[in-house]
This record gives sequence, C-alpha cells and structure tokens, in this order.
Amino acid sequence: MPEYNLAVIAGDGVGPEVVAEGRKVLDALSQASGGPTFRYTEYPWGSAYYRETGRMMPEDGLELLQGHDAILFGAVGDPDIPDHITLQGLLLPMRRAFDQALNIRPCYLHPGVVSPISGKQPGDVDMVIFRENTEGEYAPVGGRLYEGTPDETVIQTGVFTRRGTERIIRAAFDNCVQRNGRLKVTSVTKSNALAFSMVFWDEVFEDVAKDYPQVSTESLLVDRASMDLVRWPEDFDVIVSSNLFGDILSDIAAVVTGSMGLAASANVNPGRKHPSMFESVHGAAFDIAGKNLANPLATISATAMMMDHFGEHQSARRIDGAVARSLQERKVVTGDLGGSASTTEVGDEIVRLLGEG
Repeated sequence: MPEYNLAVIAGDGVGPEVVAEGRKVLDALSQASGGPTFRYTEYPWGSAYYRETGRMMPEDGLELLQGHDAILFGAVGDPDIPDHITLQGLLLPMRRAFDQALNIRPCYLHPGVVSPISGKQPGDVDMVIFRENTEGEYAPVGGRLYEGTPDETVIQTGVFTRRGTERIIRAAFDNCVQRNGRLKVTSVTKSNALAFSMVFWDEVFEDVAKDYPQVSTESLLVDRASMDLVRWPEDFDVIVSSNLFGDILSDIAAVVTGSMGLAASANVNPGRKHPSMFESVHGAAFDIAGKNLANPLATISATAMMMDHFGEHQSARRIDGAVARSLQERKVVTGDLGGSASTTEVGDEIVRLLGEG
C-alpha cells in the first residue's frame, strides 16, 4: 500500500482542532484494508512561533517542506498581530515558493444543509472556483516612499503574466470538461476600470476559450458576479478569476452553500515538482478557538481533495461520501449548521461512517 509523507502545519486559532480531525480521518483510511498510509511531520509554525522568534516560520522552513508529498494546513492569523504579517509570513510564501498556482474551491449545497438564499434546493448550487494563486493583486511588488510624512506615497502593483493567467484559465476549462456539468466557464473581470491587467485577462480568456468549443463562456464584471452569486448561484458551473477576486467570491460562494465551515480548498502545484497544500477556507476563528466548537468538515473535505491529487480516487470518494451522509442525516452537526455537536464528535462521526462504507 502507498505511503504519503505529509507536512502538518496546524497554525493558529481553530487550526489545531480541525487539523486533528482531518488526521483522524486519514488514520481511519490507513486502518482500512489496502488503504494508504501516512507519515506526519508536524511544524509548530504560526503566531506563537512569531512571538518567540519574530518570524512566522524559520529561515529554512520552505526547504524543510520541500521533501513532503503534500502539506495539510490549518489556519493563520492572530488578533494581536497584523494580518499582513501572519499572511505574508507563512501562507503566501508557501504558495509562491512551491508554485501552487491553482487554488481550487468547490462549493456544493448538500442535502441537509440550508442555504441563506431562499428557495435553493440541495444540488441547485454546484460550482467550483479556480483562483489564480501566485501573482495578480497579491504579488509583493510595490513600496512606500517618504513614509510617515505628509508626502507619503504608496504603490501596490498587480502582476499578471501570460504563463500564470493562461494556466489558471486553462485549468478551469479542463475541469469544466471533466465535471460533466453544464459545460460553462465564467470569467470574472473588471476590465472597464483596470485597463491593463483585466483587459489582458479578458484577451487570454478569449484565446483559451477557442480551444474548448464545447464549453459556453461568459465574462462578468466582479460586481455583477458578486450580485449574481447571492441571487442566482445555480447559474454558475466553473468560475475562474484573479487572486483577489477569487478570494472574495469564494467566501461568498461558501456562505451561499450553508457555512464557511464546509469550504475546503486545494493549492495545487500543476507541475508536481513541489508539494501542494490542502486547507479549509474559514481561517483562525479566534472567537471559538479552544472551545471544541469549530466545524472540521472543511478540513476533512480538504483531505479528500488531497487524496484525489494523489490519485487515490476511491479514498477521496469514501471521505466525500461520509461527509455528505453526515450532513444529510444531521445526527452530528456543529453550531454553524444549527446543531450542537463538538469538533471531535463530528470527526468521530465521519470515522464511523467510513467504517460502515
């Protein structure tokens, strides 16, 4: 049976709690006959490490991670440390250094989950968002001049390369064809105002679309896309967007499908030369940290995405099936979904359902 070498960065807030449940599910897979096995290396990086060392991870942190098959990540953030320090010190450097160019965020309205959008039935919302993950608006290009004076000047530069733009758009089209869904790709843009970066994005989108004549396309301004996500989410199949727009829209889509606690994501290195990273979208949630209240299903679903990435498709289907059954039966659900179960109880329930499956 295959063995996978996983780096585990539980991080901040509820990160350690939800990652523990993700590991619990992976260990249950290992105990199954013929299932994959996992070797974990834990890295205690994050805000606590920053308080001790002045860094979110050590200088050789990226080198230490390189030898792993994948990274299971919890959360980053701290109410007492500015967000740009926590994010730029840990999560974004990993995405860039390991060329995790494809951020993939599926959103599905499960049976047993109520959308805040009235009238939406299970399965009505079934989309996946492809977010460019290494450049765009989040590229660390810019600076401050005359800082602290009345003449202070700040420049933040978006970076859009043809390589980066084309590969995220092409990945979205490829996924659309594989999904056997509505065969529709929506590009999110703002080319009416951003006359260089987004006009370029539109041009690349049109060029790539020519290679997929069976796929229908549309291009929406980000404000229109935001409106449509909260009134007609069923109209979307595959969405592709820049780094900033994808960050915002995927959070909206997660809430539309019932809870941020269900939102999983993959940060994929398309060339497989570096480890990819799998995480929940919900962040550190310090208001409930340490209380055993966080919904671990996003992290558990992220482990299913990791299994798919490894080619362990049967294992991925088993995890996804257990999550779907748990949500439909609603015997063990956390407070964000209207229940009273704890983080660990939900993890135990997924393990139990895996045993039955």
